[in-house]
Amino acid sequence: MQQVPVSLWTLVAGIVVTAISIWIGQNHTLLPVQASQQAPLVDGFFNVMFTIAIALFLVVEGTIVIFLVKYRRRKGDDTDGLPVEGNLPLEVFWTAIPTIIVVCLGIYSVDVFNRMGGFEPAGHPHSVAHVHQMSGSAIAATLNDTPEATTAPTIGFGASPSAEGKPADLVVDVQGMQYAWIFNYPKSGITSGELHIPVGADVQLNLSATDVIHSFWVPNFRIKQDALPGIPTELRFVATKPGTYPVVCAELCGGYHGSMRTQVIVHTPEEYQTWLTENQVAQKQNPHQVVAVKPAELSTSEFLAPHVHDMGISAVTLESVVMAGNKQ
Repeated sequence: MQQVPVSLWTLVAGIVVTAISIWIGQNHTLLPVQASQQAPLVDGFFNVMFTIAIALFLVVEGTIVIFLVKYRRRKGDDTDGLPVEGNLPLEVFWTAIPTIIVVCLGIYSVDVFNRMGGFEPAGHPHSVAHVHQMSGSAIAATLNDTPEATTAPTIGFGASPSAEGKPADLVVDVQGMQYAWIFNYPKSGITSGELHIPVGADVQLNLSATDVIHSFWVPNFRIKQDALPGIPTELRFVATKPGTYPVVCAELCGGYHGSMRTQVIVHTPEEYQTWLTENQVAQKQNPHQVVAVKPAELSTSEFLAPHVHDMGISAVTLESVVMAGNKQ
């Protein structure tokens, strides 16, 4: 019986490994549901990396298993193994392949970052204080509510090419503190402990922190940006799917870091307008009322006391704050 050439076995193994890795890399369920225009870009890059990782795993582990079986010590065989000093072509191969993979992934990641607006310079001419209606794909942006943006630019993702020179549909000021997120809508005067946005709107978040570094992360949107004390940062995105999605602090910020959670609620345009109207009426009736989020381990006074001055809430109205965190 004629022995099958090693080259043919290698070809067959390569085809099988490629098919398996591509199928797993494109059909896994490791990521949460996509809910923003940025998500497909990030997921595409993740899928490519995961496909390559599966292929490398199968090749390395498969080789180990084959060698364990084929070159195992036979019963009664006490001889030494064949001395192998090296194989230059093999060493060049297994050095070159990872190098090529890393370089290609690096180029791909830069392209994704650029398509998300990551190389937009801070203090871009479109950094203005006004909010107008717009259309198109808005990704992450370095915008600033204040005219001083040209002298004190903020840190953040730049606008996508389609959003260049166009302000956002909705601007929200986001304040991170131990251990809550406070969302202020400057145009409507609403302050909330949850982020409410309309689906399809180009949203700009102006991030800040009152104490330590926090990180604003929405897994379903595939976006994340640090909130730094004394340094403005910004984030821009477009939500594409109505629903309620978690907001997580991704930077270790203290003992209750794990409880620093809230949610972003993506409404239909009609539902958002209803929410906006109802909250404007409620806030006018009680201008000192703030919907905040706190860890269940802290009382209202313990949580808000260090931040009363920063939030502009008097001590008298401290206990009137409605804590939404207990619903999380």
